[in-house]
Amino acid sequence: MSLILYPVADNAEAALSAPLGRAAREREAAKILGKDVVFETRLVGSGFATREAALDAYAGKVEDDRPGRTFTPPPEDRWARLVEVVAPDERRGRAPVRPVYRDGRRWPDPPPPPRTVWRLSINFWRPAAADQPLDGPQARLARRRARELDRETLRALTRQPLRPVKPQQGLDIGLFETRLPENPNIIVPDE
Repeated sequence: MSLILYPVADNAEAALSAPLGRAAREREAAKILGKDVVFETRLVGSGFATREAALDAYAGKVEDDRPGRTFTPPPEDRWARLVEVVAPDERRGRAPVRPVYRDGRRWPDPPPPPRTVWRLSINFWRPAAADQPLDGPQARLARRRARELDRETLRALTRQPLRPVKPQQGLDIGLFETRLPENPNIIVPDE
C-alpha cells in the first residue's frame, strides 16, 4: 500500500494551488522546507449548498461516487475530501428554552436544524514557525491578570490551540508494579 503524499506549503491556499513539494512523513516535509513542520487540516474555499455542487467544483480532486461520474483518486492523492459543516451564519448560540407545559408536552418543539454547507478539507504540512502568532495573550496568563474578560478576548482565547506549560512527564509506577531487573524500561505487575 502506498502512502499519502501530503502537500508541503506555507498555508492552505498554497497547498491547494502550488505546493512546494509533497511528502508522506514529517522528516521528508522538513527536508523540503529546510525547517520544522507541523501537520494541519484546514477548510478551504467557499461553501456549497449541495454535495453535488461541491463535487462538480472539485472534480478530479476528491472521490466522486455518483453514477456516471465515478472518480477515485490514486492512494497517494487522497489528501483532500469534502465535509459537511454548519454554515458560518448559523453558529450563533441559541437562547435557553423554557418549559411550556401545554397540550401534555413539557418542552416546545425543537428548532429546525442549522443550515449546513459542503467545504473542501485538506491535510498538508506547513512550517512550524508559523505556529507562533496568536490572536492575543495566552489563556492562562490572561485569566490570571484580569478578573473579567471582554467578549472578543474570551473568543480569541477559546480559539487558541492548547499548549503545554512544560513537557509531559513519564507515568508513575503503581503500588503493585515493579521494573524488571534485566530491563528497567519494562514495568510488570508485582504479586
